[in-house]
Amino acid sequence: MNHIVVLVTTEYLPRQSEPGQGKYAFAYHIRIENHGTEASKLLSRHWFITDGNSRVKEVRGPGVVGETPRINPGDHYEYSSSAILETEAGTMEGSYQMITDSGEMFDADIPPFLLAVPGAIH
Repeated sequence: MNHIVVLVTTEYLPRQSEPGQGKYAFAYHIRIENHGTEASKLLSRHWFITDGNSRVKEVRGPGVVGETPRINPGDHYEYSSSAILETEAGTMEGSYQMITDSGEMFDADIPPFLLAVPGAIH
């Protein structure tokens, strides 16, 4: 069974944003924890990025930040990445496709999280 837990924190990047041009930059910091009894390797990612106008961008690709980490039981892997939205707020969610050392493939869900300029959500 899937015992991978995904934790996310986010931040607005004002220096990389151009609000007048409809460009809002955000960083997201991911921590993937293995609460299971078997090591699992992250093979690929699948994201749904939704902006404040309900426009959805789907992103798929191998690994994360150029890596396909193997996470041992009781261990974790952390990385940071970024996203650009055309609105002051939006959400991201998705999954990581993973495989255990014994060959069982599974999806580790990434729960929805908010990307928002401070003060944009009232």
